[in-house]
This record gives sequence, structure tokens and C-alpha cells, in this order.
Amino acid sequence: MGHLLMVESWVGSMSRLLPGALTEAGHTFTFLTRDLNHYLRSAPEGTAHPLLGARNVLTADTNDAAALLPYVRRLHGALGFDGVLSSCDYYLPTVAALAGELGLPGPDADAVTAACRKDRTRRTLAAAGVPGPRFAVCDGFPAAALAAAEIGYPLVVKPVDLCAGMFVRRVGDERELAAAHRALDAFPVNARGQRRSPALLLEELLEGPEVSVETVTAGGATHVIGVTGKSVGGAPAFIETGHLFPAALGPGEAASAAETACAALDALGLDQLVAHTEIKLTADGPRVIEVNPRPAGNRITELVRHVTGVDLAAACVALALGEAPDLEIRTTGVTDAAIGFLLPETDGVLTGYGPAGREVRQELAAAPGVLEVVLADPGTRVRTAADNNGYLGHIMARGSGAPSGDARTRVAELLGTVRPCVAADR
Repeated sequence: MGHLLMVESWVGSMSRLLPGALTEAGHTFTFLTRDLNHYLRSAPEGTAHPLLGARNVLTADTNDAAALLPYVRRLHGALGFDGVLSSCDYYLPTVAALAGELGLPGPDADAVTAACRKDRTRRTLAAAGVPGPRFAVCDGFPAAALAAAEIGYPLVVKPVDLCAGMFVRRVGDERELAAAHRALDAFPVNARGQRRSPALLLEELLEGPEVSVETVTAGGATHVIGVTGKSVGGAPAFIETGHLFPAALGPGEAASAAETACAALDALGLDQLVAHTEIKLTADGPRVIEVNPRPAGNRITELVRHVTGVDLAAACVALALGEAPDLEIRTTGVTDAAIGFLLPETDGVLTGYGPAGREVRQELAAAPGVLEVVLADPGTRVRTAADNNGYLGHIMARGSGAPSGDARTRVAELLGTVRPCVAADR
């Protein structure tokens, strides 16, 4: 069995799914991080984080690529790695570079970097003729104001190097653009201590439903596992409020979205990876929003697994080892599955879920078709949701079999029964 080096991780579901896929396949891993407390803080009280079940837990400055390479080379000589991987976007280029330097399987490092940098993605896709929004990459507010006037309001403002919808905003005029720029300018370092690019990405606001295409690319061939429907709220932010797999689309729409996603992956030169490509279905056809060179977050991989039997976390592990992933779609008895997220609407401390005395988790878990229930514990400090980092929990459920999208309706009904009680900060 293989021994993999895992360089950092998200602290959400993939931080559990990826170690689980490793151990279930009989592999072991060494976990390398610059800040072990980042993961200790995320584990529920009294439980050990799965990442800490690694064969070795080591610390090094994972943000210093120049110093990291010789260190990992020495580790490789002593411990012997069969692959390198991560689930965290901020370290995917580093992982690809390490794999290349050590002669281990993995995607091209420059291609991964281009996918992780939204400005490079836009330029690469535009040069290849892959459809996307009109855009401009700007350095500073004066340049952004000029570009915005040319693109036309309303438009979308994005950082080029952040994740989870952070600081992505719809702006309707120059005043709102200035406010968005100030907010982003006041966030010069990301949550992993990496200095951010000051560049601002402006994009034409596209209208239409949003989906994501889940793919596995190996040996130059991209396998489309399916298309996921997305619900978005929290305007002027773009917060993911839920997902449905498979998306409630006609065959032609699904095929068109998949074709566009494959064209984007090909244009970026991405291979040997699991990808999650976000697509807007406009009246003029599919348009690429983002290309993420890693498995989807927000439990989408679990929706896919429940419906198709394909484990995308396991596929990620297999590709890191240079093995052929198991992509056989099986009959699971689940025709569609959906997840909905509970968003806090005010700042404060969670005191419980109304009405008082309800055993909310138990009630929801016992409801027909429910697959998962996760709710934050009372005492959790919360803030009004501004991006995909502020959820209070989620409910996942399966559909009844017909009509398509029934699972999404079921989840919405269940979420409507959960009323978080938040005490305002004093």
C-alpha cells in the first residue's frame, strides 16, 4: 500500500473525507503543516481530528516554497513517499510542484497555478476561445473604475486568489465598487498567512442558473461524473445555499455544460486530477465561472457518491498514486440527493434552536430520506454570513424518485423547521 505526503488541508468536510479515503484503501500518510493549531481548533471538543491520525505529523513553513522543496526531498529520502496531495486550494500549486520535483504522479504545476489564479484562468480561457464573461484585471481603484465603466454595471468584483466566495460581490455603481475595493484592500493576507495579490478582477454579471461539472481527468481523457445544481443567496454576496445532484436539467443543457467544462480543463492543460468547474447557463449558452483543480467542497462529493457510487475523494487519492481511479457508476437506489445550508442572519452567540427544548438533530435525522444532519452546538460564536465560511450546519436528503429535483424541495422543507436562536453580543 502507498504512503502519501499530505501538505495542509481544508478544515471542512474534505479534511475528513480525504484521510478516510486514504485509510479505507489501506494507505498511510504523513501530514505536513505550518500551524498544527489551525486543525486542533477545528476539531469538536473531545475528538481527535482525522488529519492527526497520520503516520507522522510534521511542521514546516509550507508557505516558503523555496525552503520547502529541499526539506521535502530529505523527508522523501527518509520516509519514502508514493504521492503528494492536498485538499486546500492555497497549496495545490505547491503540491503539484513537489510531485514534479520528486518524480511522483501529479498534474502540471503551472496548469494548477493558472487554475488557482482567477486572473490567469480568465486570460487562458479567453485566449483559447472558451466562453466566459467579459472581464478586466485591475491594479488599484482608478483602473477598476475605468474598466467597470467599459464593462458596464452591474458587475461582479472578485479577488484573484481567495476561495469560498470571500469578497465576491455584485456591485451596481462606482460607489459600491469603491466599497468592495476598500474591503478587499483591508485583507492583505489570507487565512493561511500568505500575502495576497492586490489585483482586482471585474466580470460581467451573467444571468441564469449556476451548475458545477464534476470531472476526473486521467491520461489526457476527462470523465464527466455528473452536473450539480447550485442555489445561491446572500446578495450582494454569492453564498452557496445548497446543491442538487444531478442538476435538474434537460439532457441538452447538461451535455452543453459538460462540454464547456471539458474545454476549460483542456485549455488550462489540466490532467491527472479531480476537478470542479462552475458554469453559468446563460441565454447565450454556458459560460465558465471558475475552474477548481480539486474535488468539490460543501459535501458535493458525498451527493455524487450517494447517487452514483463514485467516490471522488478516493479518485483523488488514486490519481496521486498514479493509479487508475474507480469511476464505475453504480445503481445505488438514490436517484437524486440535495444539501441545504443553514446561514446565520445576525452576529452573536448561538443559544440553541427554537422552540426551546426541541431535540432538533434527532428529529431531523429521523425524518424520511435524511442522509446527514450537522448543526453547530450552542455556545458557538457566529457572524452574519458573508461567504461560504459562515454556515451553522446543513441537512442532506435523498429524493423520493420523482420528479427530478424532489430532494431539493425536501431539504428546503426541513431547513424551514430549524430556527437558530442567537443572542446578540453585548
